[in-house]
Amino acid sequence: MSRIGVFICHCGLNIARSVDVKRVAEESLKIPGVVFAIDYMYMCADPGQLMVEESIKKEKLDGIVVANCSPTLHEVTFRNAAERAGLNPYRCEIANIREQCSWPHEHDRVWTTKKALNIIKITVNKLRNDAMLEPTPIPITKRALVIGGGIAGIQTALDIADGGYEVILVEKTPSIGGKMIQLSETFPTLDCPQCIETPKMVSCGQHPNIKIYAYSEVEEVDGYVGNFKVKIKQKASYIDREKCNGCGECMEKCLTTVSNEFDLGLSKRKAVYTPFPQAVPNIPVIDREHCGHFTTELCRVCQSICPKDAIDFSQKDEFLEEEVGTIVVATGFDLMPNERIKEYVNDPDVVNGLEFERLLCPSGPTNGLPVKPSDWIIPKEVAFISCAGSRDPEHGVAYC
Repeated sequence: MSRIGVFICHCGLNIARSVDVKRVAEESLKIPGVVFAIDYMYMCADPGQLMVEESIKKEKLDGIVVANCSPTLHEVTFRNAAERAGLNPYRCEIANIREQCSWPHEHDRVWTTKKALNIIKITVNKLRNDAMLEPTPIPITKRALVIGGGIAGIQTALDIADGGYEVILVEKTPSIGGKMIQLSETFPTLDCPQCIETPKMVSCGQHPNIKIYAYSEVEEVDGYVGNFKVKIKQKASYIDREKCNGCGECMEKCLTTVSNEFDLGLSKRKAVYTPFPQAVPNIPVIDREHCGHFTTELCRVCQSICPKDAIDFSQKDEFLEEEVGTIVVATGFDLMPNERIKEYVNDPDVVNGLEFERLLCPSGPTNGLPVKPSDWIIPKEVAFISCAGSRDPEHGVAYC
C-alpha cells in the first residue's frame, strides 16, 4: 500500500489567489494512497524543502506529489530534496497547478480549486505506478562535434577545447567566420568585427584540441547521447590541403571571374578563391561550376603555375567518420531573399542588411562608401525599412 504525501504551494498569491489551497490539502487526504497533505506559502524556499524532507522521514512516505509550478522549474529541486530524505527521486512528481489554474479562470475559485484537485488526483495515480528507477552509468566519448563555424560555433569550440576536450568543428564554406566576419561594425560598441573575430578564428585553427573540417557538411548522425557516430562529407576542393601553402599564385593567375557571394554579389572573385583574406584555413578551393578546366577542359593555368603541385582536378568528395559524445548545432541564419517581396525584385538599389554592411565595411567592395549598386553613386537620401517580411506569412515569414 502506497504512503503518498501531497505538498501544495501558495506560490505567494500566484496560486492562492485562484485556488483554495487549504481545501485542496483537505480533499487530497481522501485520494487513495495519500496519507499526508499540507499547504505552505513558498514550498521551493529552503524552509519548504526542509519541511518536505522532514515529512518524508516522519510519515514514512514512499512517494510525494508537489503541487506548484511547471516541472521545468522545480522538478529537479524537489527530486533532490526527496533524495536527501532517503526517498528514490523518481518517486517524486510535480502537479503543475499554477499554469493550469491561475489563468484564464483565476476569478472562479470554485472551478480552479476543483481543477487543481483533479490535477493532483491524476498525478497521484501516476505516482502510484512509478518505479524506483536507478541511474544507469554508460561510457561516453569525451569529444564534441560543433556544426557551424560562425562566431557561435567558434566560441563554443574554443570553450570546450579550453576545458580539455577534443572538438570537431564542421563548416560548410571554405572558411570559418560566418556572418560576423562580413559585418562593418558590431553593436553596441561599434568595434570592428574582424578585429574581434579574427583572433578567435586563428586560435581555433591553431588549438591542439580542435580539428576543423572546412568546406564540409554533416551527412549522417547515428547513435545516442554520449556515443554518436557522425559521417562527414569533405567536399572536393581540387587542391591538396597538405601540399598547399596558401601563397595565392593560383588565385592571382586564374582567368575566370564570377560574382562574389561573400560580398553578396557586389564584387567579383576568381574561380579559385578563398572567401576573404583572413580565411581559416587559408587554403583556396576551386569552384567547379565556373572553373575553366571543368567547363571547357582547356584551362590548366592554376595547375601549371602552382609551385607546390597542389592542384588536383581528379579529387573526389571524401566521407569521414568521427565518434563524439555530444553535438552542438550552431548553423546560424540566412536572410530572407528580397525576391520574396515583389515590390523589391526589380530595384537594384533595395539592399538587404548584409549587403548594406558590406557597402559600409572599410575592407568591403566599395572601401566603405555607401553607393547605390545601380550606378555606384553615393545617394542623397537613404530610407530604412525595418522588419520587411516579418510576421507576414503571405510574402515573408510568420514569425518576428
